[in-house]
Amino acid sequence: MLHGVSSLKEKRHIVKKIVERTKNRFNASVAEVEKNDIKQSAVIGFTVLGNNSSFVNSTVDKIIDFVEGMCLADIVETEIEIIAV
Repeated sequence: MLHGVSSLKEKRHIVKKIVERTKNRFNASVAEVEKNDIKQSAVIGFTVLGNNSSFVNSTVDKIIDFVEGMCLADIVETEIEIIAV
């Protein structure tokens, strides 16, 4: 949830910061995946790959904490899906 955003330009600026900083810090694939045209809301998805499930879980938790720590948006809901092949 993005508070105080009055335009899509402001939203894109915030989302870009979150996406780029997360990509750089964790070497993960990160993108806005839904609600592109809604000003106060964003859905950001990310992918972490690894051969150890505890590593993947730990990295997912760190990414969520990192995004919360940026204080650019409030995380309202998280959905985690781990696929083992």
